[in-house]
Amino acid sequence: MSASLYNDAIMALARSKSGGGSLDSPDGVAEADNPLCGDRIRLQLAADAGRVAEIAHETRGCLLTEAAAALVADGLRAYPLDGLDGLHDAVKAWLRGEIEDLPLSGLDAFTPVRAVRSRHECVLLPFVAAAEAAREA
Repeated sequence: MSASLYNDAIMALARSKSGGGSLDSPDGVAEADNPLCGDRIRLQLAADAGRVAEIAHETRGCLLTEAAAALVADGLRAYPLDGLDGLHDAVKAWLRGEIEDLPLSGLDAFTPVRAVRSRHECVLLPFVAAAEAAREA
């Protein structure tokens, strides 16, 4: 895989391990995996007044999945629970080049991934888990 795919911003996100771990009393829990590559995430969220209050995750995956999980943990605080399905769809559309506006601050770190369609699922996996956990909350 090209070194340019793993830019400094992606590596910093992955190294941060932001949101790594678990919550004492989550309102929603979801697991998502990519059987083709083995990436797996267990994501928990706490909700308050219809918004994400906190996210924690246990992620086993490639650098892209770990970086995306950290972005989700940091970037979705105060995000409306009922907007997470739409966010997933928007991130997918952005990765495919169907839209240019960033649907989430910080997502621009993943710009190199847009050209490598086979790695889109790595980035999307934490967004899938967040949307599923929100539906449970």
